[in-house]
Amino acid sequence: MDTRLSASLGLPSQTSKPHPPPDFPSLFTHLTTALTSPANPISKPKSLSRRKPPKSPLNHANSTTYLSFASTSLKPISPKPQKTLLQSLSVLERALIGAAGGGIAGAFTYVCLHPLDTIKTKLQTKGASQLYANTFDAIVKTFQTKGILGFYSGVSAVIVGSTASSAVYFGTCELGKSILGGFDRYPSVLIPPTAGAMGNIVSSAIMVPKELITQRMQAGAKGRSWEVLLRILEKDGVLGLYAGYSATLLRNLPAGVLSYSSFEYLKAAVMRRTSKTHLEPIQSVCCGALAGAISASITTPLDVVKTRLMTQLHGEAANKVATAMYKGVAGTVKQILKEEGWVGLTRGMGPRVVHSACFSALGYFAFETARLAVLQQYLRRKELREASVVPA
Repeated sequence: MDTRLSASLGLPSQTSKPHPPPDFPSLFTHLTTALTSPANPISKPKSLSRRKPPKSPLNHANSTTYLSFASTSLKPISPKPQKTLLQSLSVLERALIGAAGGGIAGAFTYVCLHPLDTIKTKLQTKGASQLYANTFDAIVKTFQTKGILGFYSGVSAVIVGSTASSAVYFGTCELGKSILGGFDRYPSVLIPPTAGAMGNIVSSAIMVPKELITQRMQAGAKGRSWEVLLRILEKDGVLGLYAGYSATLLRNLPAGVLSYSSFEYLKAAVMRRTSKTHLEPIQSVCCGALAGAISASITTPLDVVKTRLMTQLHGEAANKVATAMYKGVAGTVKQILKEEGWVGLTRGMGPRVVHSACFSALGYFAFETARLAVLQQYLRRKELREASVVPA
C-alpha cells in the first residue's frame, strides 16, 4: 500500500533504492492529479485512463451563450435529469413559460408603480405647465383633490391590460430568442434587439387600449374604466382605442429594444463573470434599473408626443386648456415646439426616468423570479411524469 501510494504521488518508495528526489513541478502535478481525480487512482488506474470525461452541453461555450440570451437557465434540482429535460423543452414550451412569468411580473410591477405613472401623465398632459409648478406640486395637488385613490386612477384597466400585454410581450420575446438561437448563422449579438422588437410590435396591440383608458382617467376623464371604454367606442369606434398607436409603437420600439437589449447584455456579462446559469435577485434589480434608466432618458420626447395624442378628451377634461386637438405625430411635434420649445419635449423626464428605472428593476426581477419558479415547477412535474411511466 505504501509503495503504491508513494508511486502515485511521485515520492520515493521506502523499499526501493534511493534515487534523486523529483523536482517541485512534477511533485505538484502528481499531487493535484491524485486529489482531483474522479475515481480512485490507486485501486483502478487502468480503468481511469480509459474513462472519458462526461459531456455536458451546459458547459459548452456556444450553449452557454444561447442559454443566457434564451433565458432558459435554472437552478438545478437534480442536475443530471434536468439537463435532459431542459434540452427536451420545445420552442412553444419555452414561450409559454416566459408568458406565464411575464404575466405575473407585469401585473405586480404596473400596480406597484402606478402612482408614479399617474404623476408623469399629469405633467405631460396639455396645459400641465400652467397647472403644476413641478413634480412635487403635482403630487400635492393630486393628493389634495382626490386623496390616495387619486394616484390609482385607472388601476383596474392596468391590472387586466398589463397582465395580458406583459404575457404576450415576454412570451413573444422568449419565442423569438428560441427560434433565432436555433440559426447558427444568425449573430448572437442581434438576438436580444430582434426579440425585443418582436415582443413590442405584438404586445402593443393590447397595451395601447389599456394605456389609452388609463391615461384618459389620469388626465381627468370621469367614471370607471369600463365607462371610459364605452364612451370611446361610442364617439370614435374601435379605431378610437388605438389613438396614438403609431406614436406608441414609435416610442416602444426604440425603448423596448434599448431596455431589453441592455438587460440581456448585462445579464449575459454578469452570468459569464459569476459562472452561474441565472441572476441573483440583487443582480436582476441592478441590471434592470440601469437598462430602464438608459432607455427612458433617450425616449422621453417620443413618450411626450404619445401622451399628448392619447389625452385628447373631446371636452371631457375639467380644464379646457387640455382639450386642444392634435393631428398625427408630426403635427403634435410641431405644435409642442411652437408653443413650448424644445423643453416641451422633455417634460416629465425626471419622473419618467425614475419610473422606468424602478419599473425595469422590479419588472425584470419579478420576471426572472417568476419565470424561474414556473420553469422549475414545470420541469419537476415533467420529471415526475416521465419517471412514473413504466417501460413495457
